[in-house]
Amino acid sequence: VQLQASGGGLVQAGGSLRLSCAASGRTLSRYNMAWFRHAPGKERELVAAISYRGGRTNYADFVKGRFTISRDNAKNTVYLQMNSLKPEDTAVYYCAADTGLGPSVRINDYEYWGQGTQVTVSS
Repeated sequence: VQLQASGGGLVQAGGSLRLSCAASGRTLSRYNMAWFRHAPGKERELVAAISYRGGRTNYADFVKGRFTISRDNAKNTVYLQMNSLKPEDTAVYYCAADTGLGPSVRINDYEYWGQGTQVTVSS
């Protein structure tokens, strides 16, 4: 499966963005999906994950109540709605796919990765 992330940009603190991850090559419903982020000087970290049909989700503590992961398997797309953005949310955001039992919080479980989209939050 090929993954294409989009929707990043520059936003002021307190603003919102919605990231999209479009899949091609195989139907998205075969995969658990996740969003990770990688900020300069930090390790890549999980933001949110969602199971095959969307019935289960996992969120990092630092985004609970602010970010929402969702998916539309008919459109082969996964979304990350980001509200109340903070400067510390600045990072490159990646979508990833996993064929395990999921939705895993472990980065090494994810087999397929998109190219990343930059999110910059100004103070």
